[in-house]
Amino acid sequence: MTTTGATNRKRFTPFGIIFTLGGVVLFAYFVRQAGVSQIAEGIRRLGAGFVLILLISAVRHVVRSIAWMMCVEAPHRLRFRDALRARLMGDAIGNILPLGNFIVSEPAKPALIRDRIPLMAGFSAMVIENIFYSLSVVTFVLSGMLALLLSFTLPKGLRLASLITVAVIAVMIALGVVLVRKQVKFISGATSWLHRRGLNQKWIEKSRVVEDRVYGFYRRNGSRFLPILLLEACFHLAGVIEIYVTLYFISPLQPPTLFTAFILESVNRVITMAFKFVPLRMGVDEAGTGRVSRILQFTEAAGVTLAIIRKARDVFWACVGVLLLLHRGLSLRAVARDAEKALTEDATSANVRNEQSV
Repeated sequence: MTTTGATNRKRFTPFGIIFTLGGVVLFAYFVRQAGVSQIAEGIRRLGAGFVLILLISAVRHVVRSIAWMMCVEAPHRLRFRDALRARLMGDAIGNILPLGNFIVSEPAKPALIRDRIPLMAGFSAMVIENIFYSLSVVTFVLSGMLALLLSFTLPKGLRLASLITVAVIAVMIALGVVLVRKQVKFISGATSWLHRRGLNQKWIEKSRVVEDRVYGFYRRNGSRFLPILLLEACFHLAGVIEIYVTLYFISPLQPPTLFTAFILESVNRVITMAFKFVPLRMGVDEAGTGRVSRILQFTEAAGVTLAIIRKARDVFWACVGVLLLLHRGLSLRAVARDAEKALTEDATSANVRNEQSV
């Protein structure tokens, strides 16, 4: 592990601990406010239905794994079982570690399959898949926020937050379209600027290789765009169905509709994006889901229970990911070290090959 990487992780550790403790406090507060007995009753009603929730959530992992496979360019080929296992292991790291999504989770996924395909090919494909996923997320969230604003009377604070979310997403979509169409290399440009202020040269080499692969995919694989976007749409559809089924079990007095499930899933996406640094979105998910659930005519207890069941689902898949890591004899520290080392070596060698070919 490089000294810089270790220093960065140590620097973020106190923030991760603070966010985790804060999330636990918020979680306890909102659970108590919603009513422990009501939440327990909702979980009891779900019962074996949790197995159905897990099956629906499995679809989400499957479709994004297939989308990742489709983003890998010839001559390389990513097998489904390798993509799925790497995704589960990487997501486990992100869900367990404070700030894990920012530091280890995403780079770890291609590092875990570099014995199957070159690491930079897997990493670039993962970046491309995340771009498609991000496009689907902003479209989905924009639709949900507009539906919430136009269909329900919102408290002033929530209405303002929804309007800000819509405005930010609209700007993001417009900016993304401009960047892709003009192929602006803003990442390598930013790292070059930071290099003059002390950033290691390896990060510039990484960003250049990734940008070249991303824009090359954009030029060479237009026919894959629609299938990949449909797979990302299936991810969101599975999320809507999951919420619908969960509320069907836990809220018999106020049955859900696909429309209310759609709005709640869009709110969940906003919470996930905004609070990715909080492990399992502890506390903030209960607060946001409980508040919006009341607006949609559900009880606050139903919203908090929904958030808790989502956590149980995430914990289940995190346990699966940890078991896969243990089966391979890996630790979180080893995954972080190998991901950083492999990315650096692969980016440097790719940069040398590019220079030799000029």
